[in-house]
Amino acid sequence: MTTRAFPHKDQYGDPHWTGLADTDRAYTERRGRGQAGSCGGRSGDSGLTEIMARYIDEILQPGERVLYSTNAHWIFYFPAIVAWIVALVLFVLSRQATADGLVLLCLVAAGLVALAALYWTLKGWFHRFTTETDVTNLRVVHKTGFIKRRTFEMALDKVESVDVDQTILGRILNYGDVTIRGVGEGIETIKTIASPLAFRSSITTR
Repeated sequence: MTTRAFPHKDQYGDPHWTGLADTDRAYTERRGRGQAGSCGGRSGDSGLTEIMARYIDEILQPGERVLYSTNAHWIFYFPAIVAWIVALVLFVLSRQATADGLVLLCLVAAGLVALAALYWTLKGWFHRFTTETDVTNLRVVHKTGFIKRRTFEMALDKVESVDVDQTILGRILNYGDVTIRGVGEGIETIKTIASPLAFRSSITTR
């Protein structure tokens, strides 16, 4: 540790030299900058960054790295997509109808269906936003929920088998359910995730 000398005068006016470690000085400078930054109101940005941070980034151990990440499939938006299409059709019919009563009926129905579509859109987005599925070089991690959080973790050396269940539509759109069985770790099923075969391969190929 390098020490720098700084002159000062004692009570008789004679110069003396005192040592201040570089590390202490650097700490003092960093502390001063941190206090100045806190006065600038950046705490909100750091709070937003913490909220947006992925769960896996918060729990990685030294030497651990993410090998594969996937998420809930966009099929969760399917009810919203159908509802938006119905709302659009009803709106077009309202523009083509001639009877006032039929026009009003189509507009009201289109509005109600659009509200349902908006709800399903937000619900699907929130589910995908709060769901994480990752494979690291040490374990499998699955997290769902935001305020009420549920997590599942299993060490790779404890995984006994990984089963994939796909319907015909799931094979076409590339989604399915994955069941992970562990030795003395129980069973966990991750439903409707994207690219389930690639997810299974990331676990079994090592």
